[in-house]
Amino acid sequence: MASLHYPPFPSGLEIETTTLDVKEASSCPTKTKKKKDDIDGGEEKGIWLTWKDVWVTASSSGKKKKGVNGSRKILEGLTGYAKPGQLLAIMGPSGCGKSTLLDTLAGRLGSNTRQAGEILINGHKQALAYGTSAYVTQDDTLLTTLTVGEAVNYSAQLQLPDTMSKEEKKERAEFTIREMGLQDAINTRIGGWGCKGISGGQKRRVSICIEILTRPRLLFLDEPTSGLDSAASYYVMSRIASLDRKDGIQRTIIASIHQPSTEVFQLFDNLCLLSYGRTVFFGPVSAASEFFASNGFPCPALQNPSDHFLKTINNDFDDQQDIELGFVGTQRKTTEEAIEMLVKSYKSSNLNQQVEAEVAALSPQETGMVEKKKEKRGHASFHTQCIVLTKRSFVNMRRDVGYYWLRLVIYVAVALGLATVFYDLGTSKRSSVQDRVSLLAFVSSFITFMTIGGFPSFVEDMKVFQRERLNGHYGVTAYVIGNTLSSIPYLVLATLIPGAIAYYLPGLQNSAEHFMFFCSVLFSCLMLVESLMMIVASIVPNFLMGIITGAGLQGIMILAGGFFRLPNDLPRIFWKYPLFYVAFHRYAYQGLFKNEFEGLRFDNHSGEEILRNELQVNMSYSKWVDLAVLLGMIVVYRVVFLIIIKGTEKMKPVVASLLSGTPKRSIQVMANPNATPLQKALHKLNPMSY
Repeated sequence: MASLHYPPFPSGLEIETTTLDVKEASSCPTKTKKKKDDIDGGEEKGIWLTWKDVWVTASSSGKKKKGVNGSRKILEGLTGYAKPGQLLAIMGPSGCGKSTLLDTLAGRLGSNTRQAGEILINGHKQALAYGTSAYVTQDDTLLTTLTVGEAVNYSAQLQLPDTMSKEEKKERAEFTIREMGLQDAINTRIGGWGCKGISGGQKRRVSICIEILTRPRLLFLDEPTSGLDSAASYYVMSRIASLDRKDGIQRTIIASIHQPSTEVFQLFDNLCLLSYGRTVFFGPVSAASEFFASNGFPCPALQNPSDHFLKTINNDFDDQQDIELGFVGTQRKTTEEAIEMLVKSYKSSNLNQQVEAEVAALSPQETGMVEKKKEKRGHASFHTQCIVLTKRSFVNMRRDVGYYWLRLVIYVAVALGLATVFYDLGTSKRSSVQDRVSLLAFVSSFITFMTIGGFPSFVEDMKVFQRERLNGHYGVTAYVIGNTLSSIPYLVLATLIPGAIAYYLPGLQNSAEHFMFFCSVLFSCLMLVESLMMIVASIVPNFLMGIITGAGLQGIMILAGGFFRLPNDLPRIFWKYPLFYVAFHRYAYQGLFKNEFEGLRFDNHSGEEILRNELQVNMSYSKWVDLAVLLGMIVVYRVVFLIIIKGTEKMKPVVASLLSGTPKRSIQVMANPNATPLQKALHKLNPMSY
């Protein structure tokens, strides 16, 4: 069976779906049982999410039960629902499958997992447009240099359509900030390493602000209280639970949460309690304590119910706590036995029957599509995205000391060192030839080599991009263009100041044309190294491994560039063909050598003779061709980065599908609810690939 699909979607993807009017949504009654006829209005009354017999398996080994083909079961036949205007909490001990269930419902399962079962929206298989659902990750991946107001406003400019004016988008951003109680911190930087900023709870609320700008009707939150104290946790969750009272939208909210306080626990409407992939309890929060008590595990007085539930169903420390559990009659129960008892009791309980009846009522046998209207929501235009991303990236680079400013200081220091070591070379001595060659080679090799110092800052930038890309805020092309345009002013500054010091004090050719060519080559090399590190970052996400990889690649290209070993002396295999022709250092060396030696004479030897005979420079084309090649390589490197990002999204699921076999379990399969178009294609190749 094909599945429903809902965001995140790549930028520009147009999807038709039913629409939900805010006024109509606000009138939708909550916490009341709906009949099947009430659902046929579909999204006019909110989003009803149901799932039936959902299984998820992974190919890696672990503690969970092994399945066929060496796979392990993560979720085992889960059934449940989420209603508009209600907050469903998914709870359980670590490793029980909370985040997996949330990712399954939100369509974010990894390519090494397989999903089966039925997931429906409003009782139908249908697609939801961009902005109808949102997902808040556990980690607060934000640009730490921006203020709260800037972060939310830039996101509003990116996510909201061009049919809204800038003023309307700004008003939406400010209203959302007030919704989450952040108005007092609107001008405070988010902060991070080396920069004091807002608290952890405020960062979490900023992340939520960014995702609810589009007024989603379906909101997923992955452990929104993780890392927060009890007061901050309550403040965050109370803001989430009261969103409908502020904007009138009856949201369906699903949150995985590890260990809520008593106050937070009371904010939940329904509870889904898991233990190692199986349902221990699903139903109203008020019925949970009675369920445990009826099975011989009453919650002690003055104890947090959630603590009692988790202690009862957590067998990670079974040897230590088998005597600490409650009694069933006069017989003590180990944690494993308690879990089995509770799972079996739930399956045979009226609660389970009520859940199955509710799901059946919301899941008509004839899965006709809800009447569709053209969804007017959408992203900002590609042009707007490029402008906003350029502005945001420019501000981030200006405020992040490690991005360019620290490098500029190092460049100036190294340039001063070069200027003093090679001061006033002159042309009267034959030795000045080698001095010039060494100076130019150092500039194009080792000054540009230090560009990898900005890699950690770029990795943090990439984390934000990956989160926003996954949530469908904008496309890869817009990000590449924005990053490229915003970096140019800083690279020009990092070229001109050190370049002038390292060029004029040693006494290189004293003309504006020669100096501008020198700076152009240096600028190209700096941007090429940045482009190379972007490619490395897209393949090696760990910044330490990325620095090592980038340094190794540059070292190999420097060796093959034609300075440390002349071109005709390079080994033909690998070093001469093809590395000598693809290493950008070759064109930087030869362009700078031509720029400096053409027109000069050294001890009755012309510069052209030195270039041709001693340096083995190809004189069949001018230095401007070398510069053109460098500029062209910048474009190629950036395009390669774009292709890798897009190709990774396409190829990972396909490769995982080819490497893994198809499970033998025969159950109805639903594709990833939030799959990208490429994952949809994979699903056709291997229906169990999710």
